[in-house]
Amino acid sequence: MGWRALSFRLNTAGNRLWPWLCAGSVALSLLMLGALLVLLTTKGLGHFWPAELEEVALHSGETVIGQPVREVPLPHAQGMERLYFTGNRDLTGASWRWLAVDQIAQITKPAELIRLERTPWGDFLGRLDAVESEGQRLEGQAAMEFVRQALMLPPNQRPDAQLLLEANGRVQPQPLAGITHLQTPNAMAWHQKVAAWGGRVWQFLSEGPRAANTGGGVWPAIFGTLLMVILMSVIVTPFGVLAAIYLNEIAHQNRLTHLVRIGVRNLAGVPSIVYGVFGLGVFVYGIGGSIDSWFFEDELPSPTFGTGGLLWASLTLALLTLPVVIVATEEGLARIPDAQREGAVALGATRLEMLTRIVLPMAMPAMLTGVILAVARAAGEVAPLMLVGVAKLAPQMPLDGEFPYLHLERKFMHLGYHLFDTAFHGEDVQAAIPLVFATALLLVLIVLVLNLTAIFLRHYLRRQRGNEC
Repeated sequence: MGWRALSFRLNTAGNRLWPWLCAGSVALSLLMLGALLVLLTTKGLGHFWPAELEEVALHSGETVIGQPVREVPLPHAQGMERLYFTGNRDLTGASWRWLAVDQIAQITKPAELIRLERTPWGDFLGRLDAVESEGQRLEGQAAMEFVRQALMLPPNQRPDAQLLLEANGRVQPQPLAGITHLQTPNAMAWHQKVAAWGGRVWQFLSEGPRAANTGGGVWPAIFGTLLMVILMSVIVTPFGVLAAIYLNEIAHQNRLTHLVRIGVRNLAGVPSIVYGVFGLGVFVYGIGGSIDSWFFEDELPSPTFGTGGLLWASLTLALLTLPVVIVATEEGLARIPDAQREGAVALGATRLEMLTRIVLPMAMPAMLTGVILAVARAAGEVAPLMLVGVAKLAPQMPLDGEFPYLHLERKFMHLGYHLFDTAFHGEDVQAAIPLVFATALLLVLIVLVLNLTAIFLRHYLRRQRGNEC
């Protein structure tokens, strides 16, 4: 009796503990997701806020103009050291500078300090002394207004002008044509900063990259990612759904179909770079090389389809996500009661009518879930794309106004690869870190929206069909 009572108590305690463990795991997962989104949001979107500039006077008599970034302790507890973004790479050869806090004599924030985004050489931090244009010289507020009005014009309509910029006691000329944006953050009110922040976020989403992907926007990468995902979905959906229908509804359930199911599930665990190697060897060099020799012989040895492009990247990711669609669709088909099939056949429906009018509509939530989960996975893949078509900077978009409008042979940009390239191959890694966070936030939001779409579609179709699959 003692052992039975102890076993009963342990089982009762376990039954009470498991719900709490499951709930705690869900809560921890949500907290981790929330922490990730908060980190990416603060680090990424905070980069576009017009931060105030400081004019730092050192005990040595030197003056440094910059934006404080972070502060860290010096080794062996010798005080603190502060990192400043100083820009002006054409003057000093570096855009960043560490200053010991105990070397700082005074910090001021003059309202006339400006921040210019320009190409090349990156940002300029300092003062605008004057503007020379068509034999006229403008100074002070008149010069500032002239530059603001000129930057609102299209680049080909801007006047030919020279800006005289001053930083750390040095004056240098700067052509107006090389400037993309002007800010006076110390003189901006709160509502002006909000408007400027929104404008910079919009530029990030709508413009192309510049300065080796450490500046500008990510619109070509967004467009390339969405176009590739759409094309991949068009390819993978019919193959995945038809394969699942054959395995669950048509094929005899024997050892062979059991082995096929095992193989499909194992394909879902193959590393993605292996699919990239397969796509490179079969799609690019094999099929693409044959297409070039048959239809584009005049262009050889310069390849047309025998190199990476949008088509081969979409086919590779379709192959990568095919097991996801097959498994999700087959699980949905398996949940449909046999009584539904038998009732349709008993009422005189053919097998094709039973599949198209009864089984497939009831399995639609599972099909859509599998497709959108495949889309979510494909949107974040990078490794296979590096071998089959993605580019650091694509000079031409795959979709344009020239016949045949959709150019499947062209290379394209992708958010995941843009994130990788910006983080590890930029000229200024420190300057690229905020853009890495912003791009990562954008990619996470796209994947999150796709997964939420799958959940809502599944819930909607369940209610419409009254199906508990």
